[in-house]
Amino acid sequence: MAEELKDKIHEYLSDHYYLNLATVSPQGRPMTHTMAYVSKDAIVYVATNKNTRKVQNIMQNPYVAYTVDEDDPDWFDMQALQIEGKASIITDEKELREVGEVLVAKFPVAADMPPDPDTIMIKIEPEVVYYLDYSVKFGYRKQVNL
Repeated sequence: MAEELKDKIHEYLSDHYYLNLATVSPQGRPMTHTMAYVSKDAIVYVATNKNTRKVQNIMQNPYVAYTVDEDDPDWFDMQALQIEGKASIITDEKELREVGEVLVAKFPVAADMPPDPDTIMIKIEPEVVYYLDYSVKFGYRKQVNL
């Protein structure tokens, strides 16, 4: 069952485009950031400017949470992921190239964008994933520890 659920999570991540990333400021104030992302299995990657508040927050506290969901008005069909994990800045050139290939495959427009030296790639490795599927039953939520 756990492997089947992990496969559903990987598929859900690959089929969606945006997440809502929560970080915490050094003063303890939470904030959320809507971002496009790519994934490899349960690991997600987001690109952003190195001078953003989210990067400053992650540098102070790498623990983050995010959701991926749909805007379905029918509560009884809702599906979503709630994920808690740890973020890091990718500096390895090989990993950056590999993620860049995944990015262009999911978002072809990225191939036409000029390089920006202020853009960095953040890797979020999940620790706990909650899979919600209200079509199973209202309030259905399964936890997977990764």
